[in-house]
Amino acid sequence: MFRKITENDREFYISSAKEFYRSDAVDHQIPEDFIVKTFEELMRANTYAEAYIIEQEGKRAGYALLAKSFSQEAGGMVLWLEEIFILPEFRSCGLGVQFLKFLKEDVPAVRLRLELCPSNTKACEIYKRNGFQILNYNQMIYDKQEP
Repeated sequence: MFRKITENDREFYISSAKEFYRSDAVDHQIPEDFIVKTFEELMRANTYAEAYIIEQEGKRAGYALLAKSFSQEAGGMVLWLEEIFILPEFRSCGLGVQFLKFLKEDVPAVRLRLELCPSNTKACEIYKRNGFQILNYNQMIYDKQEP
């Protein structure tokens, strides 16, 4: 049901990520070049990121993108669930919840972390039901390049 992404998934990943960035799960689109760079990094190594293809009955149903970091606060490896995208025809089948269970049980890390747009209330409720807690942190960014 969940397998690591391969070169054969290039077209699916790029088209799905573009669809993700056109959805209300995010607050802005990104250049396609960023998606292509991410795919190339995924194929080069799994040092900073890894991705899984989510399948149902042998069909690609979505993808999940993870970023890796080490946290002194958490005491070890932290996996950021950067993106999880399920194609519309496969939604409400429990695939996202099954993927969260897979992350919690089978992927080595001391903490799972994610961020979501406050307007994405459905996703927030799913994450809460699966043991995620809201952090009262403000995050700030400084982009060295223009998107």
